[in-house]
Amino acid sequence: MGRAVSERGLTADLRHDFARRWQQLPVFWRVQIVGWGLFSLVDLATRTVVYQSFTTALTITLLLEPLLVLAAAGLRAAFLHLGLNGRLSVAALACIFALSGGTAILIVSVLTLVRGPLGWGIPDWNASQELLAPLAYYMLIFGGWSLAYFWVRAEIEGRAERQRAATAEAEALRAELQQLRLQLNPHFLFNALNGVAEEIPEHPDAALAMVRDLAAYLRHTLAGINQSVVSVAAEAEALGAYLRIQEARFGPRLRSRVEVDPAAAGRPIASVLLQPLVENAVEHGDREGHIDLTVRITAEGEALRVVIENSGALAPQDGPAPPRHTGIGLENVRRRLALHYPGRHRFELRQQAVVPRAADCHHHDAVVAELLLEGEPCSVS
Repeated sequence: MGRAVSERGLTADLRHDFARRWQQLPVFWRVQIVGWGLFSLVDLATRTVVYQSFTTALTITLLLEPLLVLAAAGLRAAFLHLGLNGRLSVAALACIFALSGGTAILIVSVLTLVRGPLGWGIPDWNASQELLAPLAYYMLIFGGWSLAYFWVRAEIEGRAERQRAATAEAEALRAELQQLRLQLNPHFLFNALNGVAEEIPEHPDAALAMVRDLAAYLRHTLAGINQSVVSVAAEAEALGAYLRIQEARFGPRLRSRVEVDPAAAGRPIASVLLQPLVENAVEHGDREGHIDLTVRITAEGEALRVVIENSGALAPQDGPAPPRHTGIGLENVRRRLALHYPGRHRFELRQQAVVPRAADCHHHDAVVAELLLEGEPCSVS
Protein backbone atom coordinates (compact mmCIF):
# COMPACT_ATOMS: atom_id res chain seq x y z
CA MET A 1 0.00 0.00 0.00
CA GLY A 2 2.80 2.39 0.98
CA ARG A 3 4.69 1.56 -2.21
CA ALA A 4 1.62 2.33 -4.35
CA VAL A 5 1.19 5.69 -2.62
CA SER A 6 4.88 6.42 -3.15
CA GLU A 7 4.66 5.59 -6.85
CA ARG A 8 1.61 7.83 -7.25
CA GLY A 9 3.48 10.64 -5.52
CA LEU A 10 6.49 10.12 -7.80
CA THR A 11 4.23 10.18 -10.87
CA ALA A 12 2.60 13.40 -9.69
CA ASP A 13 6.02 14.97 -9.14
CA LEU A 14 7.11 13.96 -12.63
CA ARG A 15 3.95 15.46 -14.14
CA HIS A 16 4.48 18.66 -12.21
CA ASP A 17 8.13 18.86 -13.30
CA PHE A 18 7.16 18.23 -16.93
CA ALA A 19 4.46 20.92 -16.80
CA ARG A 20 6.91 23.38 -15.28
CA ARG A 21 9.55 22.68 -17.92
CA TRP A 22 6.93 22.90 -20.68
CA GLN A 23 5.81 26.32 -19.47
CA GLN A 24 9.44 27.47 -19.43
CA LEU A 25 9.81 26.73 -23.14
CA PRO A 26 9.40 29.74 -25.48
CA VAL A 27 6.02 29.95 -27.17
CA PHE A 28 7.60 29.34 -30.58
CA TRP A 29 9.00 25.98 -29.52
CA ARG A 30 5.79 24.89 -27.81
CA VAL A 31 3.82 25.66 -30.97
CA GLN A 32 6.39 23.87 -33.12
CA ILE A 33 6.36 20.72 -31.02
CA VAL A 34 2.57 20.52 -30.95
CA GLY A 35 2.16 21.48 -34.62
CA TRP A 36 4.77 19.15 -36.00
CA GLY A 37 3.58 16.41 -33.65
CA LEU A 38 0.11 16.60 -35.19
CA PHE A 39 1.64 16.77 -38.65
CA SER A 40 3.67 13.62 -37.93
CA LEU A 41 0.43 11.67 -37.49
CA VAL A 42 -0.75 12.76 -40.94
CA ASP A 43 2.74 12.11 -42.32
CA LEU A 44 2.74 8.62 -40.82
CA ALA A 45 -0.61 7.77 -42.39
CA THR A 46 0.59 9.08 -45.78
CA ARG A 47 3.84 7.09 -45.64
CA THR A 48 2.00 3.92 -44.59
CA VAL A 49 -0.07 4.14 -47.78
CA VAL A 50 2.94 5.01 -49.96
CA TYR A 51 5.41 2.46 -48.56
CA GLN A 52 2.71 -0.14 -47.90
CA SER A 53 4.47 -0.93 -44.61
CA PHE A 54 3.60 0.57 -41.22
CA THR A 55 6.97 -0.37 -39.74
CA THR A 56 8.92 1.36 -42.49
CA ALA A 57 6.64 4.41 -42.36
CA LEU A 58 6.96 4.66 -38.56
CA THR A 59 10.75 4.37 -38.65
CA ILE A 60 11.13 7.06 -41.32
CA THR A 61 8.68 9.34 -39.46
CA LEU A 62 10.57 9.00 -36.17
CA LEU A 63 13.82 9.80 -37.96
CA LEU A 64 12.53 12.78 -39.94
CA GLU A 65 10.18 14.61 -37.56
CA PRO A 66 12.93 16.01 -35.31
CA LEU A 67 14.75 17.11 -38.45
CA LEU A 68 11.58 18.86 -39.68
CA VAL A 69 11.31 20.78 -36.40
CA LEU A 70 14.96 21.86 -36.63
CA ALA A 71 14.52 22.82 -40.28
CA ALA A 72 11.52 25.02 -39.37
CA ALA A 73 13.59 26.69 -36.66
CA GLY A 74 16.32 27.27 -39.24
CA LEU A 75 13.82 28.91 -41.58
CA ARG A 76 12.68 31.20 -38.77
CA ALA A 77 16.26 32.17 -37.98
CA ALA A 78 16.89 32.90 -41.67
CA PHE A 79 13.80 35.11 -41.92
CA LEU A 80 14.85 37.07 -38.84
CA HIS A 81 18.42 37.41 -40.09
CA LEU A 82 17.16 38.78 -43.41
CA GLY A 83 15.01 41.33 -41.58
CA LEU A 84 11.69 39.93 -42.80
CA ASN A 85 9.38 41.25 -40.08
CA GLY A 86 6.14 39.52 -41.04
CA ARG A 87 5.00 41.70 -43.93
CA LEU A 88 4.65 39.84 -47.20
CA SER A 89 6.20 41.45 -50.24
CA VAL A 90 7.66 40.32 -53.55
CA ALA A 91 11.09 40.02 -51.93
CA ALA A 92 9.62 38.07 -48.99
CA LEU A 93 7.78 35.68 -51.29
CA ALA A 94 10.99 35.11 -53.28
CA CYS A 95 12.87 34.35 -50.05
CA ILE A 96 10.10 31.99 -48.93
CA PHE A 97 10.25 30.12 -52.24
CA ALA A 98 14.06 29.90 -52.25
CA LEU A 99 14.46 28.90 -48.61
CA SER A 100 11.57 26.42 -48.72
CA GLY A 101 13.10 24.82 -51.80
CA GLY A 102 16.51 24.63 -50.18
CA THR A 103 15.08 23.11 -46.99
CA ALA A 104 13.09 20.57 -49.01
CA ILE A 105 16.26 19.56 -50.90
CA LEU A 106 18.03 19.06 -47.56
CA ILE A 107 15.23 16.86 -46.17
CA VAL A 108 14.98 14.77 -49.38
CA SER A 109 18.77 14.34 -49.44
CA VAL A 110 18.75 12.99 -45.88
CA LEU A 111 15.78 10.76 -46.71
CA THR A 112 17.54 9.38 -49.79
CA LEU A 113 20.76 8.68 -47.85
CA VAL A 114 18.77 6.76 -45.21
CA ARG A 115 16.54 4.80 -47.59
CA GLY A 116 19.25 3.63 -49.98
CA PRO A 117 21.39 1.49 -47.67
CA LEU A 118 18.30 0.12 -45.85
CA GLY A 119 16.47 -0.76 -49.06
CA TRP A 120 13.37 1.26 -48.22
CA GLY A 121 12.15 1.78 -51.74
CA ILE A 122 8.66 2.87 -52.65
CA PRO A 123 6.76 0.08 -54.44
CA ASP A 124 5.98 0.77 -58.13
CA TRP A 125 7.91 4.06 -58.13
CA ASN A 126 10.96 4.76 -60.28
CA ALA A 127 14.01 6.75 -59.15
CA SER A 128 12.72 10.06 -60.54
CA GLN A 129 9.40 9.71 -58.74
CA GLU A 130 11.10 8.80 -55.49
CA LEU A 131 13.14 12.00 -55.77
CA LEU A 132 10.74 14.56 -57.27
CA ALA A 133 7.54 13.63 -55.43
CA PRO A 134 9.05 14.03 -51.89
CA LEU A 135 10.79 17.22 -53.07
CA ALA A 136 7.51 18.78 -54.21
CA TYR A 137 5.80 17.49 -51.04
CA TYR A 138 8.28 19.09 -48.67
CA MET A 139 8.46 22.31 -50.68
CA LEU A 140 4.70 22.57 -50.25
CA ILE A 141 4.98 21.77 -46.52
CA PHE A 142 7.70 24.32 -45.80
CA GLY A 143 6.15 26.92 -48.08
CA GLY A 144 2.89 26.58 -46.17
CA TRP A 145 4.74 26.70 -42.86
CA SER A 146 6.54 29.88 -43.93
CA LEU A 147 3.32 31.59 -45.00
CA ALA A 148 1.69 30.58 -41.71
CA TYR A 149 4.71 31.92 -39.82
CA PHE A 150 4.50 35.25 -41.64
CA TRP A 151 0.75 35.46 -40.97
CA VAL A 152 1.15 34.71 -37.24
CA ARG A 153 4.08 37.13 -36.97
CA ALA A 154 2.11 39.87 -38.71
CA GLU A 155 -0.89 39.21 -36.44
CA ILE A 156 1.27 39.36 -33.32
CA GLU A 157 2.96 42.57 -34.44
CA GLY A 158 -0.42 44.04 -35.39
CA ARG A 159 -1.81 43.28 -31.94
CA ALA A 160 1.29 44.71 -30.30
CA GLU A 161 0.98 47.86 -32.39
CA ARG A 162 -2.69 48.20 -31.50
CA GLN A 163 -1.82 47.67 -27.84
CA ARG A 164 0.86 50.34 -28.03
CA ALA A 165 -1.58 52.71 -29.73
CA ALA A 166 -4.25 51.98 -27.12
CA THR A 167 -1.74 52.54 -24.32
CA ALA A 168 -0.57 55.79 -25.87
CA GLU A 169 -4.17 56.95 -26.31
CA ALA A 170 -5.00 56.07 -22.71
CA GLU A 171 -1.96 57.99 -21.50
CA ALA A 172 -2.95 60.97 -23.65
CA LEU A 173 -6.49 60.86 -22.25
CA ARG A 174 -5.17 60.72 -18.68
CA ALA A 175 -2.91 63.69 -19.36
CA GLU A 176 -5.74 65.61 -21.01
CA LEU A 177 -8.15 64.92 -18.16
CA GLN A 178 -5.57 65.93 -15.61
CA GLN A 179 -5.02 69.18 -17.48
CA LEU A 180 -8.76 69.81 -17.69
CA ARG A 181 -9.26 69.15 -14.00
CA LEU A 182 -6.30 71.38 -13.08
CA GLN A 183 -7.68 74.42 -14.90
CA LEU A 184 -9.01 77.02 -12.47
CA ASN A 185 -10.33 80.49 -13.16
CA PRO A 186 -7.54 82.80 -11.95
CA HIS A 187 -9.96 85.75 -11.86
CA PHE A 188 -12.19 83.87 -9.43
CA LEU A 189 -9.28 83.19 -7.08
CA PHE A 190 -8.07 86.78 -7.38
CA ASN A 191 -11.52 88.21 -6.63
CA ALA A 192 -12.15 85.76 -3.79
CA LEU A 193 -8.88 86.65 -2.08
CA ASN A 194 -9.56 90.35 -2.56
CA GLY A 195 -12.99 89.86 -1.04
CA VAL A 196 -11.45 88.14 1.98
CA ALA A 197 -8.95 91.00 2.38
CA GLU A 198 -11.77 93.58 2.26
CA GLU A 199 -13.86 91.77 4.85
CA ILE A 200 -11.10 91.12 7.38
CA PRO A 201 -10.99 94.65 8.97
CA GLU A 202 -14.75 95.11 9.58
CA HIS A 203 -16.27 91.64 9.22
CA PRO A 204 -13.69 89.04 10.33
CA ASP A 205 -16.34 86.34 10.78
CA ALA A 206 -17.51 86.77 7.18
CA ALA A 207 -13.86 86.70 6.03
CA LEU A 208 -13.27 83.49 7.98
CA ALA A 209 -16.35 81.91 6.39
CA MET A 210 -15.08 82.89 2.92
CA VAL A 211 -11.66 81.35 3.66
CA ARG A 212 -13.28 78.12 4.79
CA ASP A 213 -15.49 77.98 1.71
CA LEU A 214 -12.51 78.74 -0.51
CA ALA A 215 -10.50 75.96 1.18
CA ALA A 216 -13.38 73.48 0.72
CA TYR A 217 -13.72 74.43 -2.93
CA LEU A 218 -9.98 74.15 -3.63
CA ARG A 219 -9.73 70.88 -1.69
CA HIS A 220 -12.45 69.33 -3.86
CA THR A 221 -10.94 70.72 -7.07
CA LEU A 222 -7.41 69.56 -6.31
CA ALA A 223 -8.63 66.17 -5.09
CA GLY A 224 -10.08 65.70 -8.56
CA ILE A 225 -6.52 65.45 -9.91
CA ASN A 226 -6.18 61.96 -8.43
CA GLN A 227 -9.85 61.09 -8.05
CA SER A 228 -11.76 61.48 -11.29
CA VAL A 229 -15.08 60.15 -9.92
CA VAL A 230 -16.83 61.38 -6.76
CA SER A 231 -20.32 61.20 -5.29
CA VAL A 232 -23.01 63.66 -6.31
CA ALA A 233 -23.15 64.83 -2.68
CA ALA A 234 -19.44 65.72 -2.73
CA GLU A 235 -19.80 67.54 -6.05
CA ALA A 236 -22.82 69.47 -4.74
CA GLU A 237 -20.93 70.41 -1.56
CA ALA A 238 -18.08 71.90 -3.64
CA LEU A 239 -20.58 73.82 -5.79
CA GLY A 240 -22.22 75.17 -2.63
CA ALA A 241 -18.85 76.38 -1.33
CA TYR A 242 -18.11 78.07 -4.66
CA LEU A 243 -21.51 79.78 -4.73
CA ARG A 244 -21.23 81.02 -1.14
CA ILE A 245 -17.94 82.68 -2.06
CA GLN A 246 -19.59 84.33 -5.06
CA GLU A 247 -22.57 85.44 -2.93
CA ALA A 248 -20.15 87.10 -0.54
CA ARG A 249 -18.56 88.82 -3.52
CA PHE A 250 -21.76 89.96 -5.29
CA GLY A 251 -23.92 90.47 -2.22
CA PRO A 252 -27.70 90.56 -2.77
CA ARG A 253 -27.23 90.63 -6.55
CA LEU A 254 -26.65 86.86 -6.52
CA ARG A 255 -29.12 84.36 -5.10
CA SER A 256 -28.32 80.68 -5.50
CA ARG A 257 -29.41 77.29 -4.30
CA VAL A 258 -28.27 73.72 -4.90
CA GLU A 259 -30.98 71.04 -4.77
CA VAL A 260 -29.97 67.37 -4.70
CA ASP A 261 -32.44 64.50 -4.93
CA PRO A 262 -31.70 62.14 -1.99
CA ALA A 263 -31.83 59.23 -4.45
CA ALA A 264 -29.02 60.88 -6.44
CA ALA A 265 -26.74 61.94 -3.55
CA GLY A 266 -24.78 58.67 -3.44
CA ARG A 267 -24.50 58.23 -7.21
CA PRO A 268 -21.06 58.59 -8.86
CA ILE A 269 -20.33 61.57 -11.10
CA ALA A 270 -17.21 62.88 -12.84
CA SER A 271 -15.37 65.19 -10.46
CA VAL A 272 -15.56 68.96 -11.15
CA LEU A 273 -17.80 68.28 -14.15
CA LEU A 274 -20.48 70.83 -13.15
CA GLN A 275 -18.12 73.56 -11.96
CA PRO A 276 -17.61 75.27 -15.36
CA LEU A 277 -21.36 75.35 -16.00
CA VAL A 278 -22.02 77.03 -12.65
CA GLU A 279 -19.07 79.34 -13.21
CA ASN A 280 -20.43 80.40 -16.60
CA ALA A 281 -23.84 80.98 -15.06
CA VAL A 282 -22.34 83.36 -12.49
CA GLU A 283 -19.95 85.15 -14.81
CA HIS A 284 -22.37 85.57 -17.73
CA GLY A 285 -25.67 85.94 -15.88
CA ASP A 286 -27.80 89.09 -16.00
CA ARG A 287 -25.78 91.72 -14.14
CA GLU A 288 -28.29 94.58 -14.56
CA GLY A 289 -30.60 93.35 -11.81
CA HIS A 290 -29.75 90.21 -9.91
CA ILE A 291 -28.76 86.70 -10.78
CA ASP A 292 -31.01 83.86 -9.71
CA LEU A 293 -29.11 80.62 -10.04
CA THR A 294 -30.46 77.13 -9.33
CA VAL A 295 -28.70 73.78 -9.58
CA ARG A 296 -30.95 70.71 -9.50
CA ILE A 297 -29.59 67.14 -9.58
CA THR A 298 -32.11 64.32 -9.76
CA ALA A 299 -32.03 60.58 -10.36
CA GLU A 300 -33.99 59.12 -13.27
CA GLY A 301 -33.63 55.36 -13.19
CA GLU A 302 -29.97 54.61 -13.84
CA ALA A 303 -29.35 58.13 -15.16
CA LEU A 304 -28.66 61.50 -13.57
CA ARG A 305 -30.33 64.69 -14.74
CA VAL A 306 -28.62 67.98 -13.96
CA VAL A 307 -30.34 71.30 -14.63
CA ILE A 308 -28.48 74.58 -14.06
CA GLU A 309 -30.66 77.64 -14.57
CA ASN A 310 -29.70 81.29 -14.27
CA SER A 311 -31.37 84.55 -15.19
CA GLY A 312 -29.97 86.02 -18.37
CA ALA A 313 -29.87 85.42 -22.11
CA LEU A 314 -27.67 83.62 -24.58
CA ALA A 315 -25.54 85.77 -26.86
CA PRO A 316 -27.11 86.02 -30.34
CA GLN A 317 -25.48 83.77 -32.93
CA ASP A 318 -25.07 86.63 -35.44
CA GLY A 319 -24.12 89.27 -32.87
CA PRO A 320 -20.73 90.27 -31.59
CA ALA A 321 -18.73 87.53 -29.98
CA PRO A 322 -18.94 87.51 -26.17
CA PRO A 323 -15.81 88.30 -24.22
CA ARG A 324 -13.40 85.41 -24.09
CA HIS A 325 -13.84 83.51 -20.85
CA THR A 326 -10.65 82.58 -19.09
CA GLY A 327 -12.18 79.67 -17.15
CA ILE A 328 -12.40 76.07 -18.21
CA GLY A 329 -15.48 76.78 -20.34
CA LEU A 330 -18.07 74.77 -22.16
CA GLU A 331 -15.55 73.02 -24.43
CA ASN A 332 -13.98 71.55 -21.32
CA VAL A 333 -17.39 70.18 -20.28
CA ARG A 334 -18.09 68.70 -23.72
CA ARG A 335 -14.67 67.04 -23.87
CA ARG A 336 -14.98 65.57 -20.39
CA LEU A 337 -18.47 64.29 -21.19
CA ALA A 338 -17.04 62.50 -24.23
CA LEU A 339 -14.31 60.93 -22.09
CA HIS A 340 -16.35 60.00 -19.01
CA TYR A 341 -19.71 59.21 -20.66
CA PRO A 342 -18.91 58.15 -24.26
CA GLY A 343 -22.19 57.80 -26.16
CA ARG A 344 -24.11 57.95 -22.86
CA HIS A 345 -24.81 61.62 -22.33
CA ARG A 346 -26.83 64.53 -23.62
CA PHE A 347 -25.92 68.19 -23.14
CA GLU A 348 -28.24 71.03 -24.06
CA LEU A 349 -27.81 74.79 -23.58
CA ARG A 350 -30.94 76.83 -24.24
CA GLN A 351 -32.74 80.06 -23.42
CA GLN A 352 -36.31 80.04 -22.15
CA ALA A 353 -38.84 82.41 -20.66
CA VAL A 354 -39.54 81.96 -16.97
CA VAL A 355 -43.02 82.58 -15.57
CA PRO A 356 -42.70 84.40 -12.21
CA ARG A 357 -44.24 82.85 -9.13
CA ALA A 358 -45.30 86.16 -7.52
CA ALA A 359 -47.80 88.54 -9.10
CA ASP A 360 -45.57 91.58 -8.68
CA CYS A 361 -42.65 90.01 -10.53
CA HIS A 362 -41.95 90.37 -14.23
CA HIS A 363 -41.36 87.70 -16.81
CA HIS A 364 -37.67 87.21 -17.50
CA ASP A 365 -35.42 85.08 -19.63
CA ALA A 366 -33.25 82.32 -18.25
CA VAL A 367 -30.35 80.30 -19.61
CA VAL A 368 -30.68 76.58 -18.91
CA ALA A 369 -27.85 74.06 -19.14
CA GLU A 370 -29.23 70.52 -18.96
CA LEU A 371 -27.24 67.31 -18.69
CA LEU A 372 -28.44 63.73 -18.88
CA LEU A 373 -25.76 61.28 -17.71
CA GLU A 374 -26.51 57.61 -18.28
CA GLY A 375 -24.77 54.96 -16.18
CA GLU A 376 -21.59 55.36 -14.18
CA PRO A 377 -18.75 57.54 -15.47
CA CYS A 378 -15.63 55.93 -16.89
CA SER A 379 -12.81 56.42 -14.42
CA VAL A 380 -9.72 57.76 -16.22
CA SER A 381 -7.05 58.75 -13.74
